This record gives sequence, structure tokens and C-alpha cells, in this order.
Amino acid sequence: MTDTAPTATLAGWHRGGFAAAGLAHPVFEKGSGPGVVLIPEVPGVTPEVLGLAEHLVEEGFTVVVPSPFGDPGRPSSAGYAIGSVARLCVSREFRAFATDAPRPFTAWLRALAADLAARTSGRGVGVIGMCFTGGFALAAAVDPAVSASVMSQPGVPFPVSRSRRVNGGLPALELEEVGRRADRGEVCALGLRFSEDGVVPRERFATVAARLGDAFEVIELDSSAGNAGGFSSSAHSVLTSEVRERPGHPALEARERVVAFLRERLS
Repeated sequence: MTDTAPTATLAGWHRGGFAAAGLAHPVFEKGSGPGVVLIPEVPGVTPEVLGLAEHLVEEGFTVVVPSPFGDPGRPSSAGYAIGSVARLCVSREFRAFATDAPRPFTAWLRALAADLAARTSGRGVGVIGMCFTGGFALAAAVDPAVSASVMSQPGVPFPVSRSRRVNGGLPALELEEVGRRADRGEVCALGLRFSEDGVVPRERFATVAARLGDAFEVIELDSSAGNAGGFSSSAHSVLTSEVRERPGHPALEARERVVAFLRERLS
């Protein structure tokens, strides 16, 4: 029973590096069992992100947490987050405003997922992306190694125009390829958002659902005025900062559904 989000440190995590597609980033690994890649949200690998990572380890997964931005283990703050967003907005690696341009980070992420799949048990691996990295989790599913994709509050491309609001979080050609894999039963996806989250327009999930159909499950948590979960209208981070370890808490139940989804797809 807690009134704060679960947190953890990097203690016990093995730090390494991974290079592919002309990029190199630190990665942290822990656990055993089917593989899951957990891409951090802005501003980076915070204690809250590590709290989710530790939970996945405890649930029986081998978890790899890449650190493509930020300072691993550093607590989040307004200044830290704003600085991270400012740098990411101009990064050619992520192309935060692009709709159909390939993003170099995606190629690196797919290689990381394939490497993890080759080293772990299970039917492929899962990829979880959150906030800035939410869409990358689905883009990674172009690779045959990825069997489960979790898009939690995907905020890229930034919804500053209609074309970006309806974008599924990845280029159209990549969404079509993921769709073909879904048609063959090779991959499923899960999307999570808060109902009043303007950073993650509802149209984004509608686009993904139109192509993936029953292979895409959406969980939308109520953050409207007077909601039962006590969430503010600005609630955003479904699986990290909004989680409270209290029975019946909506964000906790969303986290439980993510774990069950990964087990269903990977075990």
C-alpha cells in the first residue's frame, strides 16, 4: 500500500553497451526468462522507469533497458525533462516531428531486440515504449524477433498538426509491415493512454487499430474530472509515475495487464 510510484536503483543491473546501425548506447540487463526491451520515457532511465523494470524482472522476464538519452538513474525534474525534450527535438536519431521518414534509432532498437531474442527463452521478445519512445515499440515489431509491442502514451510525432495527430507513431510503410505480421498472427500490440492526455491524441490509436484490428488492444484510463482513480487531467505516465501499489488502482491494473499480455505472447 503506497501513495507514491514504485522506484528502484541500478543496483544489481549489469551495464553494457550495444552497437548497431551506426549507433551505440548503454544498456542495462537483469533477470531470466523471456526477453523484454523497456525503452525509457523522457527524461531517461529514472527511478520510476527502473521501478517498472524491477517489477518485470520479478515477474520472470529478462529485461534490457537501453539508455539512448539522459543520465541513467537520475531522478526526474522539470528542468531535466525540459532539457531532454529540447535535445531530442533536434536529434536526427529520433526525428520527433517526422511522420513518414525512417528514424535511425528504430534500426538500432530492432537489432537490440533480435540480439535479446537470440539469447533468451520464449517466442520472441516484447518491446515496451513510453511517452517519447512509445511509437518506437511498435516500429520495432517490423523485426520477426518481436512478438509483443506495448505503446504506452506514445507522444511522437508531436501532435502539432492534424497529420501528426492521426499518425500511428511510426511511418505508414512500417505500420503496414507490422499489420501484415499481425494478419499472420506473428505479433500483437497493446496501447495505453489517459483519456484527457492531449500529448497522446485518441486518433493515434484509431489509426493503429484500423490496420491491426483485433491484434491491437487499447486501455484508456479515465482522467476526466472526478475520476475514480484520482488522476489529474494532466496524468500521462500510465506505467510509471501514476502507478500506486494499491489493490484496484487503475494504473496498477494496467501494469498487471501488460505483464499478462507479455506472458501470453512470449511464454
